[in-house]
Amino acid sequence: MPNPWTGKGNPYTRTEVLERLHDTLSKGLPIIAAGAGTGISAKFIEKGGADLIIIYNSGRFRMAGHGSTAGMMAYGDANAVAMEIGEYEVLPIVEETPVICGVHATDPRRRMWHWLGKVKDMGFSGVNNFPTHTIVDGKFRQVLEETGMSVKKEFEMVALARRMDLFSIVYVDAPEEAKAMAESGADVIIAHVGTTVGGSIGVVDATMSLPEAAKRTQLIIDAARTVRDDILFLSHGGPINTPEDAAYINEHTDCVGFVGASSLERMGVEESLTNLTRTFKAIPVKRKH
Repeated sequence: MPNPWTGKGNPYTRTEVLERLHDTLSKGLPIIAAGAGTGISAKFIEKGGADLIIIYNSGRFRMAGHGSTAGMMAYGDANAVAMEIGEYEVLPIVEETPVICGVHATDPRRRMWHWLGKVKDMGFSGVNNFPTHTIVDGKFRQVLEETGMSVKKEFEMVALARRMDLFSIVYVDAPEEAKAMAESGADVIIAHVGTTVGGSIGVVDATMSLPEAAKRTQLIIDAARTVRDDILFLSHGGPINTPEDAAYINEHTDCVGFVGASSLERMGVEESLTNLTRTFKAIPVKRKH
């Protein structure tokens, strides 16, 4: 059903979001979800035909010229930033595309049932687990797990969102996390294969090859399918940066689409502004004698 107050747009129920996604697939089109850190990004992402718009705190850092990984650091209240971007920039400008809120589920200061109620009341149609501790590894990940900031909090948030009729689209980094998210009721699972390459602030060495990304993505898909067979799978990150890269992953895995944050929002701005500025700098001017 459309918004009961305006007659169109957000918020959508979980079932309505899923119906929209399956309708996209029935037309032979991929599902494209895009991160937006500003209202103007969201406006033109929607105009381009994205199926979902996701609000992350990392979007604010990305569009301020910093690496998206800043969203994983203690540089601000991740939940408050995502809510603010949604309330004041994105939700007022998006007309029909479902808008999803990034939720930092491991924040020990939040009563998650209370926070998800605010997310829903604000007009978001679903949740995403970002910042996510699934992409943290090594000793620091072990410390997080042992001190009450475990990835299990993210699984619990998704299960709670399911009970609250919020659509969920979630990041996972490993097969065992995919299984846990499937058990929690996640609707869409994103195989996260690392920080996006390319551009002025993308990674260079901390990534993998495209074939390796495809292999890892399929392992994640296969693991989730041991639990449920109604989940949709999307790719994200690492070497998957261009439409051609995303097409390669779709062809070599069971993914049905792509999630672009840096690869859509940041790369689009970097290239277009650089080229447009150079074009202006090349215009003729009469010399003064």
